[in-house]
Amino acid sequence: MRLSQLEGRSVAVWGWGREGRATAALLRARLPAQPLTVLCAAAEVAQVEALGDAGLHPRSDVDAAVLASFEVVVKSPGISPYRPEVEGAAAHGTRFVGASALWFAEHAGARTVCVTGTKGKSTTTALIAHLLRASGLRTALAGNIGLPLVELMDVAPPPDAWAIELSSYQTRDAFAGHDTRVGIAVVLNLYPEHLDWHGGEARYIADKLALLREGRPAVAVLNAADPHLAALDATTLGGARVAWFGREDGWHVREGAVWRGVRRAFDLARLHAPGAHNGGNLCAALAAVEAMGLDAVALAAAAEGFRPLPHRLQPLGRRDGIDYVDDSISTTPHASIAALRCFAGRRTAILVGGHDRGLDWTPFAEHVAAQPPEAIVTLGRNGPRIHALLASAVDPERCRLVQAQDMRSAVGAAQAALRGEGLVLLSPGAPSFDAYRDYAARGRDFAACAGFDVAALDAIPGLGVA
Repeated sequence: MRLSQLEGRSVAVWGWGREGRATAALLRARLPAQPLTVLCAAAEVAQVEALGDAGLHPRSDVDAAVLASFEVVVKSPGISPYRPEVEGAAAHGTRFVGASALWFAEHAGARTVCVTGTKGKSTTTALIAHLLRASGLRTALAGNIGLPLVELMDVAPPPDAWAIELSSYQTRDAFAGHDTRVGIAVVLNLYPEHLDWHGGEARYIADKLALLREGRPAVAVLNAADPHLAALDATTLGGARVAWFGREDGWHVREGAVWRGVRRAFDLARLHAPGAHNGGNLCAALAAVEAMGLDAVALAAAAEGFRPLPHRLQPLGRRDGIDYVDDSISTTPHASIAALRCFAGRRTAILVGGHDRGLDWTPFAEHVAAQPPEAIVTLGRNGPRIHALLASAVDPERCRLVQAQDMRSAVGAAQAALRGEGLVLLSPGAPSFDAYRDYAARGRDFAACAGFDVAALDAIPGLGVA
């Protein structure tokens, strides 16, 4: 939907987070004579009123009848379209769109690389932007990574390329209702996640793959090692040419290096983002820039200058003989397993647990039973459930298992277990909701409890246009 199509219609913005605020500001600037309703929490009404904009009308009573009174609702990504009140209003004719959909409709000719996947999408998107900039292209880095696309609606002059991270919430509706085609679509992997929002694993996967099905990319960069992606049919691919990574005839990892076919391109020891999975992310990024027509083999060396993102296996430093690593972005048990593999052979105490979405922790239990860390500290809503599962899986002589009430006590328990030597790893395998606003707030709390300067660790490098 184009912004011009909103003129003269009854429109609401639902959600008052960063994207909601940016969307409201954009619509008031583009359509100054048109009133706009903001649907927000009761505690946020005063914030909207404090702007002093007579054309902005906040209300907190949101139900199906209220939603149905609008022709268009621009909703924040975290609001599920499968909620009963949304489905009820949609049945009465209300059209729900996301701010990302507005951006794509306005930028049909942009040279875009869109990245999604359950894990690794932020790092891969940032790597793509880093490599494109190393090639000399003026590149925008935006999307789910921390800068809503709607904040870059009017960039002059426009960037040469856009590296865009999209969550499953955004791929669900970013391309519906308009003819925009993305240039390159990158899908990294598909594991069960956000099942409460999507209503089940099958719908989660379908919503992720809307990037291919409805985004209709010219090239789809796909992970050959992921069974869901390897089994895709032509209908889902939407006519895209497929560039596979993770297999020997393309970009892949072996012998501690990234290879392009038989050509060794980059030694992973030079990559500051640790772990074999980050080698896979680099393969995806190189495959994407290659699909754009660039010499990816020559650009591979530039990966050495890439700085790891906050809260993604981020080394915080050492205190009293103990190293601390913040992997707060980890929201699935598979991510926690990957984090442990990065530090195999080290005395590690891992902190796991958070919001309970009902995910299966059996693979994690099997992994730590076979390769036990020094200690596992559980916390959060699903902490007791994880603890009960691990209690029957791990050998107490080989792995200390501790329950903690909050982050401070969890860090203290991990320190006690390590006795002045080793690594404390926050890789929760669960969302931060109810205890924290988001994963970044959780990571900041972890850093503060470990005694580090939070402000110096939290900036995402490279956001915006450069």
